[in-house]
Amino acid sequence: MKYVKILAATAIAFSATFASAQTTTNRVAAEKDWSVFVAEGPKECFAVTAPKSTVNSRGGQVVQGVVRSDIRLFVFYRPGSNVKGQVAFTGGYTFASGKAVTLDIDGQKFTLSSKGEWAWPASAAEDAKIVAAMKRGSNATISAQSGRPTFTKDTFSLSGFTKAVGIAAQNCG
Repeated sequence: MKYVKILAATAIAFSATFASAQTTTNRVAAEKDWSVFVAEGPKECFAVTAPKSTVNSRGGQVVQGVVRSDIRLFVFYRPGSNVKGQVAFTGGYTFASGKAVTLDIDGQKFTLSSKGEWAWPASAAEDAKIVAAMKRGSNATISAQSGRPTFTKDTFSLSGFTKAVGIAAQNCG
């Protein structure tokens, strides 16, 4: 029960922060497939990328014309909250309740918690493992399910990730 309360509080805090992340236009760097943004009030820096490919399916069949809002993979730094390297994903739809969101980095798999349109690792230690894997990897694929149920598979390039994350960390260090 304690874990559920912590997860719910974390989801509420993430939702407010992630919403502000999507509205800032202060891009300070672009490194191959990744961009770095800095927002103020409170200070927040993040590296972000959009998917290189997206596959949507229902009943095992690929479907076209699925409407999704922005699909992004982030790594956040918030010095005022002592957040360093927090991984987050927004899939552009509300995730199905109780269904796993899976992150696969070149064969290394991680399970993400989700609430609404956002998914993230369960702990700072898991964030660190994912960031380390992303620095070594070439692609990250996130698989999830909406409430409709549409299954999604979004693949992100990790080209430029290490440098982008370094710039974000430096700007919020």
